[in-house]
Amino acid sequence: MNAVQARSWKDPLFFAAVGAALLYWGVLYLLVQPSPDPAWPLREPLRFLYPALLYPVVEEVIFRGYLQELAHRHLKPWRLGPLSHANILTSLLFTALHFIHHPPLWAAAVLVPSLLFGFFKDRSGRLGAPIALHVFYNSGYFLLFTQ
Repeated sequence: MNAVQARSWKDPLFFAAVGAALLYWGVLYLLVQPSPDPAWPLREPLRFLYPALLYPVVEEVIFRGYLQELAHRHLKPWRLGPLSHANILTSLLFTALHFIHHPPLWAAAVLVPSLLFGFFKDRSGRLGAPIALHVFYNSGYFLLFTQ
């Protein structure tokens, strides 16, 4: 275990990513100006828990745990700043798949968080941080923008 893996939950960048979620939701909120009903998850708990908790875990295992690792092992490495080739390619695929069931703006908005989740998978070598961030990002999104 390297030094980054040992301290991933003490990583200040992890907490910056949590703060970025607040900023991300704020910008989306100003652009869309929804009328959220904070009580809806209590009325329909499964409608909230699946996309806020279950889907992020499954998606991170598939995309970061399997596909991103596969790209690391089998493709020639290159970087774009702090982002690995595996993260960029996985995030582009992840975002493209969101275009199937989401309006274009919402699907495109997935790219930045996906790159962030992949960055923390590369940084820590584990899925804990990406899963935690994905759950946090989805929970806020669905609380604000779903009714």
